[in-house]
Amino acid sequence: MNLFSTTLLSFLSTGIKILAGLVINKAISVFVGPSGLALIGQFQSTQSILRTLSQGGLNSGITKYTSEYQSDEKKISSVWSCSFQLTMFFSILSSIVLLLFSGYFSELVFNSLDFKYVFIVFGLTIPLYAANNMILSIINGLKEIKLLIVINIYQSIYGLVFTTLLIAIWSLDGALIALVTNQSVILLIVLWKVRKHKKIMLGKFLNNYGREERKKLLKYSLMSITSAITLPTSMLIIRNFVGENLSWEDAGYWQGMMYISSTYLAVVTTALSTYYLPRLSEIDNKKELRNEIINGYKFIIPIVLLLNISIYFLKDVILWLIFTPSFEPMLILFKWQLIGDFLKISSWLLAYIMVAKAMTKHFIYTELIFTLNLTIISLVFVEYFGLIGLSYAFALNYAMYFLCMIILLRNQIMDE
Repeated sequence: MNLFSTTLLSFLSTGIKILAGLVINKAISVFVGPSGLALIGQFQSTQSILRTLSQGGLNSGITKYTSEYQSDEKKISSVWSCSFQLTMFFSILSSIVLLLFSGYFSELVFNSLDFKYVFIVFGLTIPLYAANNMILSIINGLKEIKLLIVINIYQSIYGLVFTTLLIAIWSLDGALIALVTNQSVILLIVLWKVRKHKKIMLGKFLNNYGREERKKLLKYSLMSITSAITLPTSMLIIRNFVGENLSWEDAGYWQGMMYISSTYLAVVTTALSTYYLPRLSEIDNKKELRNEIINGYKFIIPIVLLLNISIYFLKDVILWLIFTPSFEPMLILFKWQLIGDFLKISSWLLAYIMVAKAMTKHFIYTELIFTLNLTIISLVFVEYFGLIGLSYAFALNYAMYFLCMIILLRNQIMDE
């Protein structure tokens, strides 16, 4: 499949996901409100860190080497066996930590022991989540995009019904329980869909593997764990700063704006992760790599620009549709947030080269530098400009990141 067909399928999958998300977010807005949404955002940031740690950050590596070795049965079996054992090790370790320190995590995230049970449930289900994502990474690496998108659609529909029901019954508690169980339950659907798969068979996960496979996968583990820790930690710091220095309602407005960004950009990021990573991983010459990047800009950037413009002019309708009138103060965030989103995707089209080519040091350094940069300028801009300073900081950070990617990666795509 090419980028065009992948993006069209991503539109379908993401469209269903967005519709499901609209209903869920509306339920959260009605039953929980802006301050509750901020608390959910705090939990999601923590959850993102813990989930990546539970997988050992292996997903991108599994996808890359599945794509690279799919014609070599021996190598692919070694990679999958290594992936399975590492995933089980990290997920069971994460489960034990969550169960033992559930009270600590509840205090850390919510400043209360009332939500200790959420982390206990999370600890019990996190190995299922890790196993689910390992299989999805393999499907992605095999470029079985239709199967991957069908599974994502099932997940969106299940999440819609289950999450909305729990929010309606238990409000904030229901939303949190849904967050920690949704993707774990989907493992049952994934196992059913691959039960007769010609390549994904149990025996291929139980073979011996060498130090080389482990070393290669752990390189990606370092990159993913860096991303998993830095950005969500930054979000936690910024959200907490806004909550304490402006208000938790303001933190909720910002969380709502970030939700809109992540939702509408999902179609693009899904296309990048399902097509770009496997495709860039298999390219071994600069001319072909350059052509692929140029085609990406020609196709993806106009879509992002169209989405940006549409969302900006329909922001009042979007606010009415997704949230409640109490979220109206967030309208001031749209303009510069959308500019930042455009710069973010423009830079990611280049940044994927670092992931595809296992440029571990470059990736880690840039993640650390620009996440720290985002955190610092966000806190400073909030002091000077108030709530809208968050959008200024977001746009400025990704403008700087885009410039850095151009300078850093020009040698990867330009002829000597």
